[in-house]
Parts: sequence; C-alpha cells; structure tokens
Amino acid sequence: MANSLIVVESPTKVKTIKKFLGKDFNVVASMGHIKDLPKSTLGIDLEKDFEPTYNVIDTKKKTIDELQKAAKSAQNIYLAPDPDREGEAIAWHIADIIGAKKNKNIYRVLFNDLTKNTVLEAIGHPLQLDFDKYEAQQTRRILDRLVGYQISPVLWDKVKRGLSAGRVQSVAVRMICDREDEISKFIPEEYWNLTAQFEGINPPPFEAKLLKIDGKKAKVANGEEAQKLAAEIKKASFFVEKLEKKELKRSALPPFTTSKLQQEASRALRFSAKKTMSVAQKLYEGIELGKDGSVGLITYMRTDSYRIADEALTAVRSYIKENYSTDYLPRKPHEYKNAQKTQDAHEAIRPSTMAYKPQDIKEYLTPDQFKLYQLIWNRFVASQMNPAVFDQTTIDITGAGCTFRAQGQVMKFPGFTIVYTESKEEKEEENGNGTDKLLPLLKEQETLKLLKLDTQQKFTQPPPRYSEASLVRELEENGIGRPSTYAAILSTIQDREYVTLEKGKFFPTELGKVVTELLVHSFPTILDLAFTADMENKLDAIENGENKRVKTLHDFYKLFSKELDKAKDEMRNVKREETPTDLVCEKCGSPMVIKWGKNGRFLCCSNYPECKNTMNFTHDENGKVKHVETQTTDVKCNKCGKNMIVKEGRFGQFLACSGYPECKNTMNAAKNENGEIVAAEAPTTTEICELCGKPMAVKRGRYGQFLGCTGYPECKNIKRMGKDGKVTKQEVVLSDETCDICGKPMAVKRGRYGQFLGCTGYPECKNIKKMPKNKPAE
Repeated sequence: MANSLIVVESPTKVKTIKKFLGKDFNVVASMGHIKDLPKSTLGIDLEKDFEPTYNVIDTKKKTIDELQKAAKSAQNIYLAPDPDREGEAIAWHIADIIGAKKNKNIYRVLFNDLTKNTVLEAIGHPLQLDFDKYEAQQTRRILDRLVGYQISPVLWDKVKRGLSAGRVQSVAVRMICDREDEISKFIPEEYWNLTAQFEGINPPPFEAKLLKIDGKKAKVANGEEAQKLAAEIKKASFFVEKLEKKELKRSALPPFTTSKLQQEASRALRFSAKKTMSVAQKLYEGIELGKDGSVGLITYMRTDSYRIADEALTAVRSYIKENYSTDYLPRKPHEYKNAQKTQDAHEAIRPSTMAYKPQDIKEYLTPDQFKLYQLIWNRFVASQMNPAVFDQTTIDITGAGCTFRAQGQVMKFPGFTIVYTESKEEKEEENGNGTDKLLPLLKEQETLKLLKLDTQQKFTQPPPRYSEASLVRELEENGIGRPSTYAAILSTIQDREYVTLEKGKFFPTELGKVVTELLVHSFPTILDLAFTADMENKLDAIENGENKRVKTLHDFYKLFSKELDKAKDEMRNVKREETPTDLVCEKCGSPMVIKWGKNGRFLCCSNYPECKNTMNFTHDENGKVKHVETQTTDVKCNKCGKNMIVKEGRFGQFLACSGYPECKNTMNAAKNENGEIVAAEAPTTTEICELCGKPMAVKRGRYGQFLGCTGYPECKNIKRMGKDGKVTKQEVVLSDETCDICGKPMAVKRGRYGQFLGCTGYPECKNIKKMPKNKPAE
C-alpha cells in the first residue's frame, strides 16, 4: 500500500507524474479549487478584519471524499498544485480538509516542469506551505469580491440587472473606451510625401524619400505646396552629399514570458490569450507520446521572468552546436535582465527538454499544440544564438535645398533569424522603412540623374484600436494584472458584452461605454490605472512578506466605501433617463424619447404604458436622430395570421408579430437565396421528445442554445445543450413518486434552484414536488 500521497490539480498531471514514481506513491487530482467564497452572499465579514468564509464547492464533494480516503493510508502528503498564488490557495484548502489535524506530514512541492529530474528533485527536497503567498491570493480574492459584489448591485439599480464590475476588468474596459474616445476626437491632418527615383553611373535606379528642406525636417502640408516644391526639384541638379556604410547587429529576443507568449501567439498564430493559455496548459501537464507515455513538454506557463536553469542552457547550447555550425553559438550563454517588478518565481517558458523536437512528435500533437510548441521551441533556441549581421548603406542626396535619403541593407550572417523572427502588428508592417532594398555602387559627390518624382497625399492616423496582443502589452506596461490574469481579463470583458473583438481589434459596446462613464465618475479611485497598478505591487509585497493582508484591505476599503456610499445616492439613473427627440409616435402621436433597455438605447413612446410603441434609431450625417424603418415581411404569424416584422435583438435580427403587444409571437430570421428575410426553421435533431414523440429542434434562448420540442406550444418539453453545441443527453429519470393530481409518474427535473420532481403529464399537469431527502442526485 502507498505510504505517500501526491495531490496535483489535473488528471493529466497524474498520468505524467505516476510513471516517474514507484508503488510507494499514490497520485490523485483535486480538479482545481475545492473551496471558494459563497456565490449567493458577500462571504466577507466587514466587521472582523474582512475575514472570508470559504465553502466547499458543490461539485467537489465527491472529489473531497476521494482525497480524504486516499489520505487515510498516507503518512506523507505532498501538495503539488500549480506553482503560483492560485495553486498555493488550493494547497492550503486541501491541507485544511485532509490532514491539518491528523498527524500527517504535509509538504508543498513545486514543479517548474514535469520531467523526471524535476519531479524527483522536488519530492526529495519538499517545502513548507507558503503562508505569505496564500495571504496574497486571499487578499486579491477578497478585493475582487468587495468590488464585484458591492458595485454590481449599484449598476443593477441604475442601468440594468445582470451587469458586473471588476477591480481589474473595469480598468481594462476603461482603457479600450479611452482609446475609442481618442479615435473619435482625432482630427486628421493632411501632409504630402515626395519620393524621387535617381540613377547613377552604375545600375540599378533607386528610390529616395524627401528628408529635409533647407536643413530642416521636411513638412509639406498640402497639394499646392507639394506641386510648387516638385516643380523646383525637377529643375535642380542632384549629387551624393553623404554616403555611409556600417555594420549592424540585431540581437535575439529573450525566451517567452506569459505576456510575450500571448502577444506573439496572437500576432503569429491568431490565437486568443485564452486559447494560448489553454493549449500551453496541456503542453505543460503532459501529452501522450506513444511508448514514452505522458510527457510534459514545456515549463510552467505563468511567469514574468527571463531566467533559465543552468542545465537547460547547457542542453540548448549542445543542440545548437549539433544542429548548426559553431558560428551560430555565442562564446558564453546569453543572460537576459528581468524588469524591476519581476517576481522571478519561475523560469521563462521553454521546452522542458531538448529531446523532443517539434517535427519529431508532430503526429502526437493537435495542430494548435504543434504550432504553439514550435513557437516556444524556436524562440528558446533563437534566444541562445548569435546576432544577425547586416551591412547597412545610407545615402543622402542633395539638390535645390532639398535632401533625399535612401537606405538599404544586406544580410551578411543570418544568426538567430535562421530559426525565428518575431511577428509584427499590421501597422508596424505597413510602416516598415524598406531597408532591405538594393542600392547601386555610388561615390560621394557623384552626380545623379532624376528619373521620376512622385507626390503622394497622406493623412495623419489616429492611435490604433487595441488588438489582444497590444492590450496585453499595455496592461503589462501599466502594471495592470499579472501573468496569470491577462487571459481571464480579456475573456471576461468580452463575455460581459462590454467590448467586442472585430477583425482582431477591440471595440467598446454602447453598454461598455455607458457603464465605464458611470464608474469613472463615481469610482475615480478604483478606475484609476495608477491605483490599480499600485494595488498589484501591494499584493506582491504581501507575497514577499513585506506587507499584511488586513492592513491592505482596511486601507483599500476606507477609500472604496466612501465612493460606494456616494455612488448609491448620486450615480446617474440611466434606466429612468429620457432624452426628448423631434420624432412623433405613429400610433398615438405622442413625442418619442430615447431610453435605455436591456439591448441598449431605443426609441419609445413618451405615452408609455398607455402606448407601448418602440423602435430602433440611428443618427444621420448631421447627428440628428432618425428611426430605423420597420421592415415588414411576407411571413405570416402562425398564431394570429398577421405579418411578421424584422426586429433587432441581442442575438441579431429576428421576426416579431406586427400585432404586438396583443400577440407576442417571435421567430428566428434567415435569408433565402434571393436575400429576402424569411422564417428560419429550427434544425431538427435525432433526439425524440419523450413526452409526445416528436423530434426535438435546436433553439436559442436567453441562456444560449437548447433543444425544444417541435410540438410547441402544445408540448413545451426542453433539454439542455452543452457549451460545445452538442446535445447534453438527459434521460427522464422516473421516480417512485406518483402525481397526486393526475396519477402519472413524477420525473426528476432540474431548475434554477436544483433538482425537483415534475409531473410527466406536463404541460397539462404542472404539479411539482421537492426532491425527497433520501433520493440520490442523478
């Protein structure tokens, strides 16, 4: 029987680690967190130094039973969740449940990678649980709960139910809104570029751009100036005033940190930050590689450090020496300096071993896993290679008081670029200076012939909208969040519908703009970038033992509670606001006003509730409000026979009965081959309704897709669908209970408050009962 127990987070890690250990070790998974703050209440005692109340997560009760059973026979318990703050919290909660007062030897082990040497070394030299790191995690969790659970109800009251605010997510949305505001206020300025084509004694002809006029930086403001200057240039004689040749070296970039990996995967692979971290997690935990079993391919992927272990440097230098010429191998390993605020708890992201080349194991990896592993591999190898070397030539050409400049470069030695070159943002690519063009052999004072002169109108551009890569970079540079939180931030602000990602760029939604405006006005401290960054520094100080949780929370809440009390009384009540317009209701003749609803701003009749007329609106080129014409279709309502009209909802266009509010029937909309809007038929599935025997069809509701009986409205049976869009098969579990109204069997069903018994005679009989206490959950 195993005398030692190792607890990791995921089942994949169990397989990877087990093969390194003997029969004396039992390895089990906690499946992530086992405790958390309650969902239905604040869970923080404001009167007792913000003491948190942790509850066992409902879905983890079976896991806890299994952990406790495994711990009974073990004398030594090694807690090995991920080596970060969240992992430390998991370790503390596991220790509290399975061994805190049972005379067990409880240790903390940290795996930077899941190779045999690392695992055995960690178990051979176990650590104690890190209280300071746990305190830092608790502080962050409590701060986020205080902000989220106390600001959100204010937004429900003032804007609409279901909204949320977050200590870090709201700051990220503010950054996107601020950038959009900059773009909307930006006034483009005209300027002109002049590009000349010259020819010397030796071929080929080459282009040069206007650099200076009378010794000053060239500024050509309009077409008239450009044409006047061009006329003078065409009359002038030109010669080579200055010719400079020099050798340039471009050094390799350091290996990836979390933020740099997310940025590069976004640019090069078009991966979202969330997808990057998900794929990286699998590579870290282990991939089945045939006879080698489960192998952890990369080091821990949440890090802000460039540090590399000595044995890894030795391995990669040997790899470079064996696979490339010695010209590519530097005399000494490259050492990269960390930023001042780096935690340096883990190494940079690198292959855990050089034994598995990407191409050699491609057959075992998914396409996404291969792409990301190859990216990490190439960046790591390149980081320990010699610089690329270029010969750069710069030519200044003078005539008529104007100086033109041409630049070109020739690669002498590829260096690290033979393995890896960093991708660029689209704007960076567009603004490339073309330094790789071919130039002729020239001499200083050599006379040149002007072959052609082009003038090109340009306009200054506003700052670009954030991409995932540039937003992660901006968050990092401003000290907002930490490596483990970037992906969650970007995912959350989209899930909350505060921003959308369109063609790779973030746009704030109308809801995002309204909420951000309210929060910035009412919570200037919480929404301040510098304040948020300073709070991250305080969390780091707690982890380093230089600060205390209780003091940090008291200092924060002293400021926050004042703004919170003020916001409850003074925040604009957007729900009740009405903006007058010049439009008139076509149903009753009353003025139309702009109000805020669950799908944003809309026009409604000021005579509400007597008249419930509503319509969408837009603005014309002069900013004047105009209503969007209602589009009537030939589709007939299957309930009252009236024509259906096209409406806009949170999921796009749909058909609604023109007889509203007397008839509230709606249908999904689709377009036929002629582009006409018709009623979309819900796709039927192979699922059969167990109540009436008709096929089930895929439908969409407020909580996403579900299966609904095609016999609706006579049969209202529905079933859930999984997040992957597949049917979550749910057989009706019949109970021993019978309906005391109609005598039919009762079935186990699930509602918003959990399981209950419902009559199988539904909808004719709507009898329900509580689940008997002795009935096991399905």
